[in-house]
Amino acid sequence: MKTHTKRNNYRTIQGVASSLLLIGATVNVHAGMIAEVSGKEINDVSWLKNNGIVVGGWANAGITYNATNPSNGFNGPVTFGDRDSEVQLNQLNLFVQRAVATEGTRWDFGGRFDAMFGTDAIFTQAYGVPGVDPATGQSLNRGHWDLNFLGSAQNRFYDIALPQAYVEAYAPIGNGLNIKAGHFYTPIGYETVTAPDNFFYTHAYTMQFGEPFTHTGILGNYTVDENWSVVGGALTGSATGGWDGNFDQQLGNWGGLLGTTWTSKDKATSANITGTYSGTSEHSSNAWALYSVVLKHNITDKTHIMLQHDHGFANGVITAAGTRDSEWYGVNMHLTYDIKDNLTAGIRTEWFRDQNGIRVFAPARTGGALNGASYYAMTAGLNWKPVTWLNLRPNVRYDWADGSRPFGNNKQDQFLFSTDFSVNF
Repeated sequence: MKTHTKRNNYRTIQGVASSLLLIGATVNVHAGMIAEVSGKEINDVSWLKNNGIVVGGWANAGITYNATNPSNGFNGPVTFGDRDSEVQLNQLNLFVQRAVATEGTRWDFGGRFDAMFGTDAIFTQAYGVPGVDPATGQSLNRGHWDLNFLGSAQNRFYDIALPQAYVEAYAPIGNGLNIKAGHFYTPIGYETVTAPDNFFYTHAYTMQFGEPFTHTGILGNYTVDENWSVVGGALTGSATGGWDGNFDQQLGNWGGLLGTTWTSKDKATSANITGTYSGTSEHSSNAWALYSVVLKHNITDKTHIMLQHDHGFANGVITAAGTRDSEWYGVNMHLTYDIKDNLTAGIRTEWFRDQNGIRVFAPARTGGALNGASYYAMTAGLNWKPVTWLNLRPNVRYDWADGSRPFGNNKQDQFLFSTDFSVNF
C-alpha cells in the first residue's frame, strides 16, 4: 500500500465514520426506510406542511484511482474528488427551505438555509478557496463560515460550511419579481457545487477555477415573457466584489451581477449570458470582471448538448512576473444520451486557459499557483438511478496541460478512474 494512503487512512476512516453516524441519525429521526426517501415523514408534519417548509438533504461519497500514483496523494488541480485511492464523503448536506411563489397577485416570503459537512466543504466556504488571492497576491484567509468541526490534526480534509443562508420574497410586480438577500449559490455557469445537480463527480476547470461558487448580497429574477428572463443584483463581501464573499469582509466593496436567458417556445433550446463586475477593494480603481455564456439544446428527445464559454479579467494582479493585468478563458461541452429512463451516458470535453497563472492551483486544496498554461480534459461516464433516491456515477477522466506539469509526480497528464453515489433524503 502506498505510504500516503497508509498515513491518511486513519483520518479518512474517522471522517467517514463520523459522517455516517450523522446520516444514520437523520434516517433514524425520520424512522422510515431509505427506499421511501427518509425526508418524506418529517415533511408530513402538519406545521411544516401548512407553512410550505421542506426539510431535506443528500449524502454524496466517492473514490478515485489515479494512474500516475501521485506521491502527495492529490489528483493535481482536479476537484472535488481530489484524493487518490481514498474514500471521500464529499457532501452531507442538510437544508431547510420555504420556496416562494413564481407567479400570482400576492406577496410571498420564504428563504433557505444549508449546512454541509465533508471534503467538499472547503470549496464552498466564503474565503475558503485555498491558495493566493489573485487580486491581492495575499494568502486567502478563511472567514467565519469556515468551521473546523473535527479538528485539523486528525481530520484535515473534513470540515463544515454554510453555503446558503438567505431570505426570499415574491413581489407581484409586472409578471412577478423574485428577490433573495443573503448568502447563496451563484447563477453563473453550468456546473454547480451541489452534487445531485451535476452529471459528473469531478468538475470542469471552468467551474472550479474560473467562476464564483457563492455570493453575498441581493439578487432579483424577473420573467419578461415566455421566452426571456433577466437576473441582476448587487454583491459584496470580498476582494472580488461578491465572489465567495462573507457578511463581515469588505462590505463596502460592492459589485454587480447581470444576466439574461432566452428559452425557445418548445423549451428545447436556451441561451444564457451572465456577468459580474467590481473593484478589488473599496479604495482601488482595479477592476474584476467575468462573463459566462451557456447554450443548451435537445438534439433529440434523448440527446442533449451544452456549450459554455467563460472569459474573466482582473487588473493589477500580483504575479510571479510582477503586477499586471490578467485574464482567463475557456470552452467546455457536455453531451448526454438517455439510454433508459434511469440510465444516461455522457461526455465532457474542455479547454481552459489560465495564461497568467493566477487561477489554477495544484493541488487546489493546499494552494500554490502554477505557471501560465492551458489545461485540457476529457471525461466520460454514466448516471444510473436504480431507485429514485440513489444515483451512481462511474467516470473515467484524462487531463493534460500545456505549459505546466501539475499532475502526479511532475507529469503533464494523468488518467483518473472514479465512482461515487448520491443518496437524496
